[in-house]
Amino acid sequence: MGDTGSVERLGQVREAIVRAARDSERDPSSIPLVAVSKTFPAEAIEPVLAAGQRVFGENYVQEAKAKWPALRERYPDAEIHLIGPLQSNKAKEAIQLFDVIHSLDRPSLAEALAKEIAKVDRAPRLLVQVNTGEEPQKGGVLPADVDAFIRSCREEHGLAIEGLMCIPPAEDPPSPHFALLNNMAKRNGLPLLSMGMSADFEAAIQLDATHVRVGSAIFGNR
Repeated sequence: MGDTGSVERLGQVREAIVRAARDSERDPSSIPLVAVSKTFPAEAIEPVLAAGQRVFGENYVQEAKAKWPALRERYPDAEIHLIGPLQSNKAKEAIQLFDVIHSLDRPSLAEALAKEIAKVDRAPRLLVQVNTGEEPQKGGVLPADVDAFIRSCREEHGLAIEGLMCIPPAEDPPSPHFALLNNMAKRNGLPLLSMGMSADFEAAIQLDATHVRVGSAIFGNR
């Protein structure tokens, strides 16, 4: 993949975010673009870093660990988000590596994160993943359980939950899922909403997304 392609597409995505934000009378700078760099090697990410992009999303602890320490030496202000599922036994590494974790979705993971955060005194920002489509193959807390789960994260584990994340079912119109997530966040006093991907980030911005996760529209198809 040519360097210019990803940088050009990054510019187009940024312009689309600005347009969508202005259409919704929102400040574009309040909506960070998470460039989803999972499965792409460091050499594909570097041109996008050089073009000024600083927030990136990865799916797996091991893959991020292989790429980002070296990239961060050159770009120390890069912010790395874990947007994929997290195994409880990887909690320690995840806390050391990621600035934001979008996929907190079960009590055992909340417990593992709380234990490691207490040990190392470094706390990534935490978002709860909600399975808005109630799909059996997907991670995430079921909508009916979200309020109780957030409460237990806060009260039992002392975790500072800052937001919610969802991945709507591919076959559904996304906006009802985004609206559902937005209502849950408001009800629980959560400021961050991670929703919207390459195909639907404009719709997510209309419904108050604070982080949009865009991969293929920047890096091309994997």
